[in-house]
Amino acid sequence: MSFQKTMKALSDAKRRDILNLLKEKNLTAGEIGEQFDITGASISHHLAILKDADLVIDDKKGKYIYYELNTSVLDEVLVWFKDLKGD
Repeated sequence: MSFQKTMKALSDAKRRDILNLLKEKNLTAGEIGEQFDITGASISHHLAILKDADLVIDDKKGKYIYYELNTSVLDEVLVWFKDLKGD
C-alpha cells in the first residue's frame, strides 16, 4: 500500500462518494457516472486514481468493466490510524 496515494485518493469528495457507491455493489463506470453531474472523462480520472491507490479493483466481464471496493487497503489505513491514536 502506498499511504501517500491512498490519502490523495481519499482527499477528494467525489472519490469518497464513489467508494460509498461501491460499498453497496460492484458497478461499471457508466453506472457510477449516472450518479454524478460530471463528464465520463472525469469519472474515468477519479476511477484511475482510486485504482492506482488500490482502493478499487476492476474486473472485466464480457464487454463491461466492473469496479469493486478493495477493503483490504481500507483495513490497513484503519489499523494505521488506530496505532497512531495509541488505543
